[in-house]
Amino acid sequence: MGLLALGTPLSWDETKGNAAHVREWGIEQLLAVWRRAKWKEHDALRWGDEIEYIVVAYDDDNRKVNLSLRQAEILAALARDDELRRGLGCVPDLQNIAGRRRSLDADLANGASDRMADKLPVFHPEFGRFMLEATPGKPWGIGFKDLLDVEPNMRWRRIIAKDHMAPNEYPITLTTFPRLGTKGVFTDPYYLVAGDKLRSQFVPDEVANPHIRFPTLAANIRSRRGRKVEINVPVYRDENTPWPFTDPTVDYGLHRYPEDDDVRNGAVKQNCIYMDAMAFGMGSCCLQITFQAKNITEGRTLYDQLSPLGPVMLALTAATPLYKGFLADTDVRWNQISAAVDDRTPEELGEKASSLGSPLKNDRWKIPKSRYASNSTYISQDPRLRKEYLDPSLVIDQGIRQKLLDGGMDDLLATHFAHLFIRDPLVIFSEDLTKLDLGKTDHFENLQSTNWQHMRFKPPPHDEATGWRVEFRPMEIQITDFENAAFAIFIVLITRAILSFDLNFYIPIAKVTENMETAHARDAILTQKFHFRKNPFPSRPLRASANSTSGTSSPGQGFSRPSSPFVPVEDEYELMSIDEIINGQQGVGDEAGFPGLVPLVENYLNSVNVDVETSCELARYLRLIQKRASGKLWTGAKWIRNFVREHPEYKKDSIVGDGVCYDLIKAVEKITKGENWGEGLGKQMLGRTAARPSK
Repeated sequence: MGLLALGTPLSWDETKGNAAHVREWGIEQLLAVWRRAKWKEHDALRWGDEIEYIVVAYDDDNRKVNLSLRQAEILAALARDDELRRGLGCVPDLQNIAGRRRSLDADLANGASDRMADKLPVFHPEFGRFMLEATPGKPWGIGFKDLLDVEPNMRWRRIIAKDHMAPNEYPITLTTFPRLGTKGVFTDPYYLVAGDKLRSQFVPDEVANPHIRFPTLAANIRSRRGRKVEINVPVYRDENTPWPFTDPTVDYGLHRYPEDDDVRNGAVKQNCIYMDAMAFGMGSCCLQITFQAKNITEGRTLYDQLSPLGPVMLALTAATPLYKGFLADTDVRWNQISAAVDDRTPEELGEKASSLGSPLKNDRWKIPKSRYASNSTYISQDPRLRKEYLDPSLVIDQGIRQKLLDGGMDDLLATHFAHLFIRDPLVIFSEDLTKLDLGKTDHFENLQSTNWQHMRFKPPPHDEATGWRVEFRPMEIQITDFENAAFAIFIVLITRAILSFDLNFYIPIAKVTENMETAHARDAILTQKFHFRKNPFPSRPLRASANSTSGTSSPGQGFSRPSSPFVPVEDEYELMSIDEIINGQQGVGDEAGFPGLVPLVENYLNSVNVDVETSCELARYLRLIQKRASGKLWTGAKWIRNFVREHPEYKKDSIVGDGVCYDLIKAVEKITKGENWGEGLGKQMLGRTAARPSK
């Protein structure tokens, strides 16, 4: 999350009245960036990771754990730290970074170490008042030694964060807090469940960051919908779960706000856990990776080729089996966040059908997806991109598309942005409407940053240092820094293999969407199959690898088979297990199976002559990926579910009580610190793959 703008937010009615104006100015800013930066080049790919923490507060005397709502105090403590202040400052929202930069430059000129300048992590607020986001102090390079610094840096971030918390607080990396929204006390300090912004039955407004952007965002999503958000997660049916299940926490007699009628009008689905506020989605944590490409062409290639990998990595990182004090029958967070920010009106959802052939009365289109969804476009000018891969029913703003075409943008990219700009802006500050500034991107980002798709293509801002970027967004946060480092490094190495071997993972975008749904299934790694391309190799000669000492690059013995562009699209892909996608298939007769993503990465590493020591270190991370994919090691979701079900206080009724939650969070903290790895706690998730746990 970037720096938070300040200003006077418009009401929803005012925002709606200015939506077309903001879209128009946003496109003008995008075209200004396009004209200025379409030829922008950088020496090499750079990347960064984002780790999100949930801060918990223990009450050991009563065996209870709550969410700590002290985000502001923790960030202030970080900002005041004298040692950290000697660097660039690690809380840019609260510090004068320009002044710190000048001070640091003076120190460096006098011979001071530049370690703080290079490595000091950066902390940001997040939507939840119980959340923190941490990123490395500067982007990672592509050097293999940089990859080996990722895990220690992640450990350091957690240590720094913990050092600025109360003794009873700890930053955990779970996707969700198990008892957010339960009856009774689940926050510290405690607040009554009330508030005009969320209007929730289950959580107070105070769980959200009080910065005006966040409550306004939540309120405007609700106002635009004409009702509260509606989140229904299938409940896990255990031996003593009442069936059919009706969420016992719902109050059908509540009459505080007009939206309280939602539950009386069918918002609550049978056999589901019901939630009604943005906090249940945007209060979730994830692991995100952003790549800065050498140029726009490389960025567009990465956007396209990483897109089919999104659902695979979502399933592989599954870590979300608990909601609102119940066991869920799903393992990942994606659809819950999607529903939590779904601002579509009944007409846009198709619930209010107009007569056949007649236009919609109040809205411009029926929109098939939430603004938090899998992406719906491919954007690379790759000759292998067949029209059959595209979404034939993609909803776009034709006027915006034409304006971008007239401004010199190509059709694929113009269509991509014309699709994003079918949405309304959700938060507008009155101060931003006075004058269009083509030296800024605020209006463009207003729409771009609230399209939360599983891939995001990011034009450069108006500075010389930043290039075209691609954000990989589907992965779930993991319990340990080792796991988070492993998945981050794996995705980085996949991008290197894609570019070096000119790999082709294209499948129809509709199948990517289908795969995202499949990834939600409980134990999807073991029980589900995903559409995936059978032959990733190019039909044209392989490009030379920029990092190869020989000047050539090959995916390895037995891998180089030609790809035919003339086969029907349906013959290019098939259903594969996660194990087959990650570790490879056995061939049948003369037909070679899919080689596997990890073997492709290993062949890339062989092609660039990585030294033995570095190769062994990277192998630790690849082994974790391989064993998770094969089922030899459990996902976080499976481990959490098993912990709950085997707890002596659990009654096999799908309810996760205070005592179970306390012991679970304590166990998570112990695993994070590396206590009893391999032989004890968490061994089903980690085995012996992790040699250096956090301390």
